[in-house]
Amino acid sequence: MTEKSIIAAASILGACATLIVAAFSAAFADAMVAKKTIEGMTRQPEAKNALLVNMVIMVGLIESIPIIAAVIAIVLVLANPFLK
Repeated sequence: MTEKSIIAAASILGACATLIVAAFSAAFADAMVAKKTIEGMTRQPEAKNALLVNMVIMVGLIESIPIIAAVIAIVLVLANPFLK
């Protein structure tokens, strides 16, 4: 194995690890948002619509984080300064 192939493999493994952490973190955060929204709906049923709108906005913002992480990981793998 050459030095460049080792660096490329390490870069790909690092990108994969980053994406795994981002995906699991987003899933955990989505679950927490849903849990708290359901708790709020059970305590104050009259605020259901406001809570639902806020939950949808928060889930959308949370889900954007793994997408941004994927873009950054792909860019760093393809534009690796250590391979040049």
